[in-house]
Amino acid sequence: MERTGKAKIIRTTVQMQQWSEQVQKQGETICLVPTMGYFHQGHLSLMDAGKSVADHLVVSLFVNPTQFGANEDFGAYPKNFDRDFNLAESRGAAVVFAPDSGEIYPPGFQTSVVLSELPRNLCGLSRPVHFQGVATVVTKLFNIVKPRIAVFGCKDYQQLQVIRQLVKDLNFNIIIMGAPIVREVDGLAMSSRNVYLSPDERKSALSLSSALTLAERMIKQGETRCKPILAAVTALILDHRDTRIDYATLCDPETLNAVDTITSPVLLALAVKVGTTRLIDNRVIDPGQ
Repeated sequence: MERTGKAKIIRTTVQMQQWSEQVQKQGETICLVPTMGYFHQGHLSLMDAGKSVADHLVVSLFVNPTQFGANEDFGAYPKNFDRDFNLAESRGAAVVFAPDSGEIYPPGFQTSVVLSELPRNLCGLSRPVHFQGVATVVTKLFNIVKPRIAVFGCKDYQQLQVIRQLVKDLNFNIIIMGAPIVREVDGLAMSSRNVYLSPDERKSALSLSSALTLAERMIKQGETRCKPILAAVTALILDHRDTRIDYATLCDPETLNAVDTITSPVLLALAVKVGTTRLIDNRVIDPGQ
């Protein structure tokens, strides 16, 4: 266990479990914010939310290899531990849990957590191993950190639904909080991957938030057919340079199954490659409001 200022750095599962068990013996609560690091204001907003609802905030910092496919950006994923630690400490974290891959997946590791339905939509279609990796590592983090509350961002909407289902199905006594998407002034959803974007690609990336606004306007004006809404969204995104759509889907916010007609709140979920950078964004739109 390392001590730097007010926050602790813990790198082993045994030490993390011991720390958490001591906190629980004192009758105090833990909130976990799981991250892969390279913090931006979105991450910090999760920490602020977590700090406000528990006695102790634990921020995990682990770039999880099992949620990346063979041709994805695991090796290039941005990292800056010292900066991340200082930011987490400034947000009131009691512990930064920063294990290495061998600590989470020791030799002989052979167990995975698999959901049968939710990963069959959206990102799960083009990233077939992703949610198995997410569900497995989050299950391990829950068992290691032992939080009473955990905070996840709504930008990764499918991930949030997967975690909620996981907690329900496996009877974890953990409250899952979903925190709102944090955006740049121009509307781009904050993401660690935004640093990959060139200046021109950054302009094209604004097509995602513009498409969400367009769809919401059409729905508020009375359009209930998904086909023309998605056609307009697709045309808007592809009108920008260097964009390639992975998916643009209107779906049920709970099941994530696609819908044809809008009669209740609907999720518009987007995944778009801008240059070589894959970005996601979403909005839940209520036609009755």
